[in-house]
Amino acid sequence: MKTRSLLMLATTLIVAGQVQAADLTISCGAVGAELKLCKEGVARWEAQSGHSVEVVSTPNSATERLSLYQQILNARSGDIDVFQIDVVWPGMLAPHLVDLNEYLPKGTTDDFFDAIVDNNTVDGRLVAMPWFTDAGVLYYRKDLLEKYGLAVPTTWEQLTAAARTVQTGERQAGHKDFWGFVFQGRAYEGLTVDALEWIASYPGGGTIVDDAGDITVDNPQAIKALTLAASWIGDISPKGVLNYTEEESRGVFQSGNALFMRNWPYAWDLVQSEQSDIRDKVGVVALPAGGADGHSAAVLGGWNLAVSRYSEHPQMAADLVAFLTSPAEQKRRAIEGSYNPTLPALYKDKEVLAAVPFFGTLYTTFTSAIPRPAAVTGDKYPRVSNAFFNTVHEVLSGKVGAAQGLASLQSELERIKRRRW
Repeated sequence: MKTRSLLMLATTLIVAGQVQAADLTISCGAVGAELKLCKEGVARWEAQSGHSVEVVSTPNSATERLSLYQQILNARSGDIDVFQIDVVWPGMLAPHLVDLNEYLPKGTTDDFFDAIVDNNTVDGRLVAMPWFTDAGVLYYRKDLLEKYGLAVPTTWEQLTAAARTVQTGERQAGHKDFWGFVFQGRAYEGLTVDALEWIASYPGGGTIVDDAGDITVDNPQAIKALTLAASWIGDISPKGVLNYTEEESRGVFQSGNALFMRNWPYAWDLVQSEQSDIRDKVGVVALPAGGADGHSAAVLGGWNLAVSRYSEHPQMAADLVAFLTSPAEQKRRAIEGSYNPTLPALYKDKEVLAAVPFFGTLYTTFTSAIPRPAAVTGDKYPRVSNAFFNTVHEVLSGKVGAAQGLASLQSELERIKRRRW
């Protein structure tokens, strides 16, 4: 196997063209242990099948990754056979992907979460197989909450107060780089996820666009949520958080420089590693609610494997996809990298639960996560998400107030929608 940057690959494929020595090429993410686990899974399939596969790493930013995928697929290039695609992309990329029902045995998806299979089915075509699912969770320092006599927060307001208390105490004790809370604040898809979790956790905050296609983002509760989030910057969160993705957040938290972190389950295996400064000092719970009347609102994440319509070996590629999404592979990835399986049975597996205990305690969080409004907005979702995360970033940066920003966003989304999505 060879590994290259997708940035380099896109230039090579689209501008110059390339002949591959490998039988297949697969694109894999590189967040946390993703790339390592992908390469190991591919190596197992190579040994079993006798075929060779080139593994291509992709940018950590989902926004950048989608742009590169679209360049490759719009060029009708067959040089990438298997794509790792986000849970919100099936509808957008479906025209470029094969119907896996034509290549996989009948009943292949029977044991998977129905909701994810439905998400990956476009006009009756199964365009991607569920690989791992996700929902946002809150990581916290057990030792520090105990030190300061604080309970695990159940609301964002409690989190804010606890973060200020511990941050002040730790800095007075000489830990000058300590912060209360880190999250994904860069202007990219990750901020859409984080901010949607904030506003949806408040009663009436909404989900940007509702299931009927109505734009609901300009409301008092959404304003309240973003006003609170903006107050964190420079107070309990570093100004640098405005450029953080998942890995920057994890880096600060794992080095012992933050009390709370919003991230995905993948970070568990890393903060618990032998190299981690906070091993055995971390707890994981559901995200806080928006006030006493609110509720925890974790946004649905996750990634799937799809086969390009332009692949010269669609059956071989589908076989690779089936292997990588098999129960054995998903169990290995859960134990070794804390990646959430898309098979309900694995959440009852003793070995999986021993490795990642919160897969059991937060099972409801993972199975009832809130989807982003990708289905209802269709191919306009990228524009909707871009408008949302750019507005939120301006609010967090202090360039505009939450009320003004959301009012402008409502108008912009109405223009994007026009008469219908």
